[in-house]
Amino acid sequence: MREPHPVRAGGVLSGAVGAGVWLLAFGLQSVTLRGYVSWTVAAGVLAWLAAWGLAHSGDRGVAVGIAAAVGVAWSVTALTVLTEWFRLGVWPV
Repeated sequence: MREPHPVRAGGVLSGAVGAGVWLLAFGLQSVTLRGYVSWTVAAGVLAWLAAWGLAHSGDRGVAVGIAAAVGVAWSVTALTVLTEWFRLGVWPV
């Protein structure tokens, strides 16, 4: 038995690129680290909601790409906070 909508590389790539642009657009709205973190988390939550909807009733490949891009963006955000914490010696957020 074959899946009716298999995950394809093109869908994953388009989801990742689209979510990357989405997260970048939100992340550029701020000039402080606290603002960057809050905008990135908010954009990631909205993107995950879209991925959840796509995974249940749409293209699962795009959902995988979105989830991967959000994971990378949140990891970069966490590393940025940790780097500033070590550099400044105080919690930056």
